[in-house]
Amino acid sequence: MPKIAAFRGLRYDLGHVGSLSDVIAPPYDVIGPELQDDLYKRHPANVIRLILNREEPGDNDTTNRYSRAARFLKNWQSEGVLQLDPSPALYVYHQVFEHGGETFTRRGFMGSMGLERFGEGTIYPHEETHAAAKADRLKLTQACRANLSQIFGIYPDEQNEAQTLLENAIIGVAPLEATDHLGVVHRLWPVTDVNVISGVSEAMGAKPMFVADGHHRYETACNYRDQLAAEGTLDAQHPANYVMTMCVSMTDPGMIVLPTHRLFRGLPQLTSEQLQAKLGEYFTCEPGGAGPAQAHPIWEGIEFENNQGKLGLYTSADDQWTIATLSEAGRAKMAEVASDHSSDWQGLGVSILQRLILETLLGATDLPKPNYVHLVEEAVEGLTEGDDDGSKYPIAALVMPATLDHIRSISEHGERMPAKSTYFYPKLLSGLVINPLS
Repeated sequence: MPKIAAFRGLRYDLGHVGSLSDVIAPPYDVIGPELQDDLYKRHPANVIRLILNREEPGDNDTTNRYSRAARFLKNWQSEGVLQLDPSPALYVYHQVFEHGGETFTRRGFMGSMGLERFGEGTIYPHEETHAAAKADRLKLTQACRANLSQIFGIYPDEQNEAQTLLENAIIGVAPLEATDHLGVVHRLWPVTDVNVISGVSEAMGAKPMFVADGHHRYETACNYRDQLAAEGTLDAQHPANYVMTMCVSMTDPGMIVLPTHRLFRGLPQLTSEQLQAKLGEYFTCEPGGAGPAQAHPIWEGIEFENNQGKLGLYTSADDQWTIATLSEAGRAKMAEVASDHSSDWQGLGVSILQRLILETLLGATDLPKPNYVHLVEEAVEGLTEGDDDGSKYPIAALVMPATLDHIRSISEHGERMPAKSTYFYPKLLSGLVINPLS
């Protein structure tokens, strides 16, 4: 079972930086070149210089974006821009955001979570990872010797017992507050009361933890710990035995999982009639109408029905939508072609799309990375304007997201979902707290 502990975080001194909103950033993996540039300009001490430092002319093995990040981190500490909290704390973290015309608040807390290799304990992944991303994050961790961003973990707690202890501890206490580039409000309260920390640790002790976001950073933390152990510099008290983690109850009212729709590259141009012929007896198909904007009513119907086996498929060759619903023959075929996975995995919309439609029926096994979008309006925009080079996406798919129950059941089977099965909104900020590992 994962161990949750308090830690002494490094935090921005507002007397040095002014507004906390000017120095925070979203996670590195959702930052494109334009946003990176904006964050660089926003403040000279913006955390972007740590989590995603820019490549510069003349970079080599010793002078590069990792060494620059380490130098910024060291300088900011010596200058007092970043200061170490005097006492270990758990950091209550709220995110206030709009979705579907409603206001939500997601409540959680950041603590230090004891590392366990996936498959060796009760910390579970749900998505695949890639070697290149882990190599990148390991170089950054080696240079900075710190968790610069937190893992996002979710855990079962029907009564929200652990979070309630912390919520009671912050009543009447003013938070630190930052607003990100999407308008999401982030609030932070350090809690140092040892009795509250002990109560939270005890409440969390028997609960499994499911990694919602940050799989690469989690595995990197394990790799860094193992590297120190091999070098003989790790003991039981070393902070590298832990990783900074945002913990959110799976029953928190602010837990929102958005879909990740796909605009595909590299597929042949097919008309809706040709696509339906390839789907054959495995799907029941009906016309969805013409034009990218038809994505809106199609998605409303899919979302209302809440059927993982129902997808909206667009073919640019004839500008038509097809609504495809998995048939009994399709379920049997899915069980055959995905016999290496559980029935829970086989029933996911993203699994059906990937394994049955793309790989089996269309024979597409080595496609370029799709354009992943989360809002239907983004899909409409992409289909209207085309790819970066102006070409049309041959096929697009609207697909249901995996639910929290899917994450739990599939993770406990020891399986991982296809890439981009979930999108937890909003993203956690980097720069609220840094966890030193030395």
